[in-house]
Amino acid sequence: MVILSSLASHPPQRPSPALQQAAGLLDSEAAGLLLAATSDISLIVGEDGVIQETASGAFDFESEDIASWRGRPWIDTVTVESRPKIDALLRDAAAGTMTRWRQVNHPSRNGPDVPIRYAGLRPRKGGPIIVVGQDLRTLAGLQRRLADTQQALERDYDRLRSAETRYKLLFQLSGEPVLVADAGTRRVTEANPAAARLLGRPAKRILGQDVADLFEVSTTRDIAVLFAGLRSSGQAADLVARLSGGRGEARLSASLFRGEGSTAILLRLSPLASAQAGQPGDGSALDVIRRMPEAFVVTDPGRRILTANTAFLDLVQLATEEQVRGQTLDRWLGREETEALALFATLREHGSVRHFSTVMRGQYGSVEDVEVAAVSAPAAEQPCLGFTIRATPRRAAPVHTVGHDLPRSVEQMTELVGRVSMKALVRETTDLIEKLCIEAALRITRDNRASAAEMLGLSRQGLYAKMRRYGIGDLDAGEAEPAPDGEA
Repeated sequence: MVILSSLASHPPQRPSPALQQAAGLLDSEAAGLLLAATSDISLIVGEDGVIQETASGAFDFESEDIASWRGRPWIDTVTVESRPKIDALLRDAAAGTMTRWRQVNHPSRNGPDVPIRYAGLRPRKGGPIIVVGQDLRTLAGLQRRLADTQQALERDYDRLRSAETRYKLLFQLSGEPVLVADAGTRRVTEANPAAARLLGRPAKRILGQDVADLFEVSTTRDIAVLFAGLRSSGQAADLVARLSGGRGEARLSASLFRGEGSTAILLRLSPLASAQAGQPGDGSALDVIRRMPEAFVVTDPGRRILTANTAFLDLVQLATEEQVRGQTLDRWLGREETEALALFATLREHGSVRHFSTVMRGQYGSVEDVEVAAVSAPAAEQPCLGFTIRATPRRAAPVHTVGHDLPRSVEQMTELVGRVSMKALVRETTDLIEKLCIEAALRITRDNRASAAEMLGLSRQGLYAKMRRYGIGDLDAGEAEPAPDGEA
């Protein structure tokens, strides 16, 4: 008979009269065959607790040599902690009553202890006990694997919690003002203390704000173009914008990344006033190189990086120059090691290289198609190699706002398939259609905004809001236009 583990603590129910009548038809041989077939192991134990006979219904027990148990006290075949359970089984074995199931462990010569679940029955008072057992090794193995899996999950959770803690600590302690915004809504989701100090408002008042609201109104269109470029191509040039509240100018650098199933934008703010105050001599070549939109890097003859500008740091997805200084350039350059070696070999042979097509691999998995121009300066005071790295024309093309040429805009939209989610693509398409409709209505009405709003089924304020969002027309002039008769 097979008894589920959940019933192990309860004694078996007494057999029905029909089952008792059927059992009476079995002779001793048939009863022995039935007993061996329905249990993994069966024992005949004398009244003195000595094993008189053993039988196994499973081939797995052949290596355990259970036949050697014959003539030995049953209690001597189990581990120390299982001996009280054997005593209980012998004590509970009464005539005509099945004992409750108990799990014991037998020491094994081939590895871990063998867990067996036993129950016993004494057919006649003062007679031997028939003991049936079920092999629990498979269940024990599953329990061990479950425990190992749970421990592995706990270790993974600990690593994730540690990584999140490090990220939050670095984010809060960074001296560079940093914002994180949703790519679709432009709402700020995170702001570090440095950003709060630069913007002159508490961090909790920055959260949830539109990024454009943190800058003067004159830069609204530029910020809209910046976000549109990031959503469509994944990159955009730095933007110099004036902070709201007369807090001066700041350089806005943006990077697109995905996390937790959504697309977000990391915004770094660099106040220009403090930078210029600390760097006299605005015309210095080094300052120009550091501000170049194309990546520039200088290495020693062994290809170890000596200096690199901000554009190069953006390509390799790192934050500071110290993180790349001393590293070899081919750590990020080239699809394969041989490609970078070919570039360096050509540079050594000819002294310069132009239009070398390859890729830059970012620290976090990004791959950017680039063209490299390089020059060798072996006669300099410190021999070095100089590299300029720019994105190929296809990726570096400026992001165009949607114009009147619909097929070209649709082509730009379809290029996003596979790079952004369907939800983001639909949102971008909706914005494109809204902008085209507004531009068409303004053309038809010859820029009469009241008529255009009526044609589109919008209020004038609603039309102005959408024109401001998409950067259409001269809003100041439009808002000053008097309303026609009968319109509020």
